[in-house]
Amino acid sequence: MNTLFLLCAAITGISLIIYGLQVIAVRRTTVRSRCGTVPAPVLSALPPISVLKPLKGLDDNLFDNLESFCRQDYPDYEVIFALQDHNDPAYKVARKIRDKHPEKNIAIIVERCNAGLNPKVNNLIPAYRASRHDTVLISDSNVLVGPDYLRSIAAGLNDPAVGLVTNLIRGTGGVTLGAVLENLHLNSFIIGSVCFLDRYLRMPCVIGKSMLMRKKDLESIGGFAAFKDVLAEDYLIGRNMQEQGKIVAVSAYRVNNVNQYWSIGRFLNRHTRWGKLRWKIGGYQYVSELLANPVFLACMTLLLAGPSRQAVLLAVVTAGLKVLGDHAMGESIGASQPFRSLLLIPIKDVIVGLLWFVPLLSDTVMWRGNRYLLDKDSRLAPAPEHGVWSWRYRFTEAVKAWSA
Repeated sequence: MNTLFLLCAAITGISLIIYGLQVIAVRRTTVRSRCGTVPAPVLSALPPISVLKPLKGLDDNLFDNLESFCRQDYPDYEVIFALQDHNDPAYKVARKIRDKHPEKNIAIIVERCNAGLNPKVNNLIPAYRASRHDTVLISDSNVLVGPDYLRSIAAGLNDPAVGLVTNLIRGTGGVTLGAVLENLHLNSFIIGSVCFLDRYLRMPCVIGKSMLMRKKDLESIGGFAAFKDVLAEDYLIGRNMQEQGKIVAVSAYRVNNVNQYWSIGRFLNRHTRWGKLRWKIGGYQYVSELLANPVFLACMTLLLAGPSRQAVLLAVVTAGLKVLGDHAMGESIGASQPFRSLLLIPIKDVIVGLLWFVPLLSDTVMWRGNRYLLDKDSRLAPAPEHGVWSWRYRFTEAVKAWSA
């Protein structure tokens, strides 16, 4: 065995240990949920909640997603759908929801807000202004929840030291190849990283699919206006809450992120964008993401040390362990995949490993039909249409299009 192979094998082994800790963190977090260590709040402790739902376009399963928030077993809450344009197809869906549930407090806010460069925050600002309650929940339109969701997440605010409660997310509903890849990644790397950071490093990672907080705590960090020009507004809200001395709690209640009909290009675009924002926020810590991808590192061993029998065996064993671990995580969160989907895990991990390098070469992102330059802490700036920056963007986009 040559020295290079031994070095690569050692790094892959470290990666497998880190991955194993992720699997353990997910299973312990979900076991805590099943054991019911977080008691449901009594009726008197349930704060009235304003649910803010920013909408744009037709997400997969949109009607059922939105309606699930109108079927909550919760005494006092309102749902506010926020859009920029009456011509947005989501507007008709929101109206159908409101007409179907006249017994619920449902409002539709249509206001063209251009307060900042983040289109989601631009939707949230008018909705927040119209909200009536002192506790707000921000939830994306591709989220589907059970009727006990609000009761469960509200329990986290019983402690006045808690400033924000977020949830674990699981991908469901994959029909196309792109959607299956998306759900496999959400149910392994994403949920594994969230549980690992929270359990072992005490670094809660806030994901904007579900964020519950008091208005006074949000306003103490500048309100939505402070995050109108950043891409990762969810993560930064959580980080700023912690810097103010508030606890950010991760609820073990899983919310469903419904992904049914995704193209492979959409999968690549999302995780390229997420990688860029993590690079801009984490800096050198971004390197640790490679250590959470043992399959990619094992394949790199094949490339760097040559396709020896030992290198092939390392790649095969690593891929097998990764499939088993991802299956275990899926079982833990109630999102098990059919066997044919599990066979895609090594391919998905290699793709994600290659995507890891893109943020080092490009700092432009496409989001909700807009193109931006990304700076430190995911701060946004309009991408110029002309000059050196535009040619750099066109070149990197052409490379990505060719490789897709």
